[in-house]
Amino acid sequence: MNDPAANPLAPGPVAVGTWSGGRFMHFGEPLDDDRFTALITPDDAIRTVMTADVYGAGEADRMLGRAIEGRRRGEMSVVGAVGHDFYEGERDGPRGFPRFTDPRLRDASDYAGYLRMATERSLERCGIDSFDLLLLHNPDRIGYTSEAVWEGMAALREAGLTRLIGVAPGPANGFTLDLIDCLERFGALLDWAMIILNPLEPWPGELCLDAAASAQVKVITRVVDYGGLFYDDLIPGQELARQDHRSFRPDGWIERGRERLELMRPVAERTGLTMIQLACQWNLAHAPVACVVPTLIQEVGAGARPVESKRAELAALPAQLRLTPDDVDAIRSIGDNTGCMALKGASPEHSGEERPDRWDLDDHLAEVAERWGIAPERQLVKVPAAI
Repeated sequence: MNDPAANPLAPGPVAVGTWSGGRFMHFGEPLDDDRFTALITPDDAIRTVMTADVYGAGEADRMLGRAIEGRRRGEMSVVGAVGHDFYEGERDGPRGFPRFTDPRLRDASDYAGYLRMATERSLERCGIDSFDLLLLHNPDRIGYTSEAVWEGMAALREAGLTRLIGVAPGPANGFTLDLIDCLERFGALLDWAMIILNPLEPWPGELCLDAAASAQVKVITRVVDYGGLFYDDLIPGQELARQDHRSFRPDGWIERGRERLELMRPVAERTGLTMIQLACQWNLAHAPVACVVPTLIQEVGAGARPVESKRAELAALPAQLRLTPDDVDAIRSIGDNTGCMALKGASPEHSGEERPDRWDLDDHLAEVAERWGIAPERQLVKVPAAI
């Protein structure tokens, strides 16, 4: 596992994001100011904190600034993310704010200027002079492929506004070939990439890992908790908070997920891990993965497990991997979700007008797929449910 002592300003093996706590992303009950601030405050056990400027249109940055105010800068790793233009762009309902690369907002000549402005404002809200890592947040097709974008990101590093740069595809699952292509094009500039990965969602995230390793790009994994299921307190019939983002998941996802969780439980018991620790260690057992950032969720109800206990459980993650390669393979087999959903980004299933989060699979990306042994028509499509 990643040794935080080797580089105290690099992201550590466990991180907390400002999308936790229900304030800016609707997962569970929203915490009050004091509980939320305590949740995202770095400490000796979890020293890495992550934010994105678009959350709360800057308010998440401000809350993080309060959480880290007065703390020694060399004792924490602060990760930021920019990419959604809430300064000049107009929010499109649940789709959120447009990417800064939207041609309606600016052309390539203004990309670097926007990135610098957005980064400086985010830093000001956080109350710091530089990020330890800055991610390009949820890029569109232009963001993955534009030299002007990545020259602009590299310029931020050169200007001392961030030590490291990376890419964070999303927010939904997919972008597999787009990320691999980005790693091929700009891997020499990139330090980190973020993907969705957990034992109940090995697909499609694992398909990107060889390319990350080849480019010597480290990987952060999010949604490690699988919508909170790996905290082991989400049960069939569980009431979800109003407007909870997990409502997008298909009916029965809790029941089916718990069935598979029970099949993994003997491995957790044998290795002395809780279920969320098992999920974290399964991710970290993949060589390029150096950081896990599960979402911390306060479930509904007076009897719900306090979110603070979940944070403590993450903080107690054993430093040494306890899973064998056979354990990793067995868990993957139990959690195999191949073909369970339509993926975002370049897709052989998409046709028609390009959207900010989905587009055609072109000849160039087909060649990328061939180089990495990926068959898009078989491995990047939703499989019809058995009747």
